[in-house]
Amino acid sequence: MNELLIIADPKLMDERSRWLEVLGQERRLSAHTLDAYERDTRQFLTFLTGHLGGPASIKDIQALRPADFRGFLAARRKDGAGARSLGRNLAGLRSLLRYLEKKGLVNAAGAGAVRSPKQPKSLPKPLSDTQAITVVSDEAQMHDEPWIAARDAAVLTLLYGCGLRISEALDLLPEDIRPGATALRITGKGNKTRLVPLLPIVGEAVARYRAICPYHLDAGSPLFRGARGGKLHAGIIQRGMQKLRSAFGLPDTATPHALRHSFATHLLAGGGDLRTIQELLGHASLSTTQVYTGVDSSRLLEVYDRAHPRA
Repeated sequence: MNELLIIADPKLMDERSRWLEVLGQERRLSAHTLDAYERDTRQFLTFLTGHLGGPASIKDIQALRPADFRGFLAARRKDGAGARSLGRNLAGLRSLLRYLEKKGLVNAAGAGAVRSPKQPKSLPKPLSDTQAITVVSDEAQMHDEPWIAARDAAVLTLLYGCGLRISEALDLLPEDIRPGATALRITGKGNKTRLVPLLPIVGEAVARYRAICPYHLDAGSPLFRGARGGKLHAGIIQRGMQKLRSAFGLPDTATPHALRHSFATHLLAGGGDLRTIQELLGHASLSTTQVYTGVDSSRLLEVYDRAHPRA
């Protein structure tokens, strides 16, 4: 982060830095969430610089009213931020203010009195089973280097076959998937560990990649490598999926993460138990998993509309 871009009182900046450290070290928030909170609070302090006409201090934070927070949200909305971004902006600010309040530096009531923007209801958009099977195949990967094609196929097969997040797949080590293994131990969000079944087809896809990967896959090193031998980055897989969308005429919603949605939706459609699917996905709350019941219902209605003679 570049603190020089933020005009604020040094004490306030120091407290903000300590808050981010607490979130990362004690609460173990993901790097993605920390980056978002850093960005959200940086935007807020930048807004305050113009709003107050000078560097923001802890005393200024203490004096803020609900109208000041609403002014920030209105400015963000004017810049094009949607309801989800605004909700996260407010969550980050509340977290920082609660931290300052515990230290006796401010009263966080002002931000607490601001209602979070209403979030739009959106359902995950899975691929059909045929589309998912197509994009995870070796033959579909658009690379001249056979080992890179096998690598991308193995990563995408893990997303669809095991319901992994892309970060979880790319964090795997060679020793995490042993020959003949039937389960995979995954450490997901919040450092929570879960076991997921390792289907033979998934193990075979990883084995094909390992057999022709030109780099030594030593224990403790990344399993999936970039073209130069370093750890594979999510952006490479995402760009590869873009090419697959173009080649196979798939919608923009066909992303690597959509394969995880497809895993859950197809399990549910096949009679899978919602609680079991929750555990396989690593969701902390069943309510998060229940969104897939809406996806399945939507698909059933589409089939009905297309096929029923009275529809």
